[in-house]
Order: sequence, then structure tokens, then C-alpha cells
Amino acid sequence: MGAHERWTQLLEVLGEDGHLSVAEASERLGVSTATVRRDMDELARQQMLTRTRGGAVLSSVSYDLPLRYKTARRASEKHRIAEAAAALVPVGGIVGLNGGTTTSEVARVLATRADLTDTGPGKSLTVVTNAINIANELAVRPQIKVVVTGGVARPNSYELTGPLATYVLQSLALDLAILGVNAVDAHFGAATHDEGEASVNRAIAERAERIVIVADSSKLGRRAFAQVCQMNSGSVLVTDKDADPDVIQQFTSQGIEVIQV
Repeated sequence: MGAHERWTQLLEVLGEDGHLSVAEASERLGVSTATVRRDMDELARQQMLTRTRGGAVLSSVSYDLPLRYKTARRASEKHRIAEAAAALVPVGGIVGLNGGTTTSEVARVLATRADLTDTGPGKSLTVVTNAINIANELAVRPQIKVVVTGGVARPNSYELTGPLATYVLQSLALDLAILGVNAVDAHFGAATHDEGEASVNRAIAERAERIVIVADSSKLGRRAFAQVCQMNSGSVLVTDKDADPDVIQQFTSQGIEVIQV
């Protein structure tokens, strides 16, 4: 297990319990106590946790983990979800992407999709995003026109938020919005932990003819603090095959298309 994966698992366990001893972390992660101490010291240096005598306690920023610590979580499921969502994007279309690990994976799939790279001169796709990491990855792709909203960068997700971001989006029209969220409930809809992100994501959704929510099964049937949008008839939910059938039925009964991969 690499350091990045250990840090991710350690923060996830700490996020669930609020506190964690070195001995318990060593047992749960299957590594030595010396390794756990070094990992805790490094994460404390990054202000991701607070060291205590014999362990660590939850830091205020650990509830909403930074994007760099989420990439290892359910990676294979997210890649399959990303491939299925990217397949919904038409050649020549205009798609909105918000920030997040799954939408970042969608961007990577779009960047290498064969029918988008073999269209000859000119742009075969327009991507509108408020995520600076996605813009960075796609800007070097000559076949993709990248439009970036303004705004203030949020360190946890690399998303641009604030009035400037929503102002830019108000003048645009999107064929498709592919949105990653922290939670999605059939009744409450899609939601995130941060209200600033939710506001910009909502603006992306409102400018799109069709909304696609990408969320692995661990996020289904849950609610988060700030609503992004309702899941209405015509919306699409792309998730993995581990999703609870009863939860899936709640979505399909409302006319929401569910794609499981």
C-alpha cells in the first residue's frame, strides 16, 4: 500500500470515528506503528488532522476531504461511471463539468475518445467548467474548446466559486451538464457539502438541456448540506452495480434514467 492510499484510508477512518490511536490505525491499515506515526505527523503538517498523545483527532477540514485524497476511493467504479457518462456526450456538443474525482475522470475519457480526436481540423467538443484541474488537463487538447468560469478557487476541490462564476454561466447554453456530487437522494436531489460549490453547480445545471449525475453507490440515498438540483424526469444517474435495488427503484419510479456499470 502506497503512502497516498494509506493517508486516504487513515483520513476516512478518522472521519468516521473522530479520533484514532496509533495502535488502532496500525491494526486497521495493516502497517507498522512507526509508519502510522510518520503518516499522522505528515497529515498534521498538512493540517488534515491534529496529533494527540498516542494518536490523532479530527481536524475541521477532514469532513470534506481535498480532491487529492479522494482519487483512490472506489477508483475502478469511478472509471466505469466516467466512461458511461462520457459516452453520452455528442460530437460537437457543449458540456458542462464541475469539479470532483469522477468528473475529472470524465474529462480524461473525453480527452482520449477516438471519435473526438479523429474529426480533423476544428473543435469537436466544447467543455465549460469551473474546475481548474479539468481546464488544465483539457486545454492542451486541440480538438476541445475549453471555457473556464471566473471565480475564487476552493482548495479542497479546485473549483471556482462565487458571483463571478455564476455570472459567466448565466450567459451560456449547454447541451449537457455532467455533475459530480457528495450525495444524491431521489427526493432531495443532488447535493454537496459546500454551499458555494452548490451555487455554481446549480448554475451549470440550470443552463443545460439534460442533467447527468455521476455518483458511485456509496453516495446514493444520502443527503448533504447544500442542494445542487432536483432529480427530475429526463435526468440521468450514472452509478455502479453495487447500488441498492430499492434505492435505484426510488429514482426510476420518478422517471429518472439510471445507468449502472
